[in-house]
Amino acid sequence: MLCGRASPVVGDGRAARLYRGAFVTLTADGALRGCIGRVVPDRPLAALVRDMAVAAARDDPRFPPVTAEELGGIRLEISVLTAPAALTPVVPELVVIGRDGLIVRQGEAGGVLLPQVAAEHGWGPEVFLAAACRKAGLPAEAWREPETEVLIFQAEVFGE
Repeated sequence: MLCGRASPVVGDGRAARLYRGAFVTLTADGALRGCIGRVVPDRPLAALVRDMAVAAARDDPRFPPVTAEELGGIRLEISVLTAPAALTPVVPELVVIGRDGLIVRQGEAGGVLLPQVAAEHGWGPEVFLAAACRKAGLPAEAWREPETEVLIFQAEVFGE
């Protein structure tokens, strides 16, 4: 439920039943307003997108919940993920900016950056890897450490 409204009923088409990871990004006036998703495909895509849209609006700890007054100015972007693959060895030149997203894990720490993030910021592969490490709460150079797992994935991005 968001702003006192019930969640919409999800579709039952073939794509809606796929199990894929997905993120929902909300922006207002070009600025990030919320972004939440799941890499692990733990429910059908339609239900996951619905749930992540509500979570991005209500539960992103970086922002207060979206208000009913804001809804008309919110832009929605959905990123449907491919299955992550290990980047082994971790060679920055193998990361394609604008195509690849990153997952960085070390112990309990983990961070995800969508493929569009590096392109939007004009980052190269090494800066992108460092940003993913920082998002995970790790030092920027942690991607170079053997105990750090780096995965790449791609995303189909839909927006309104």
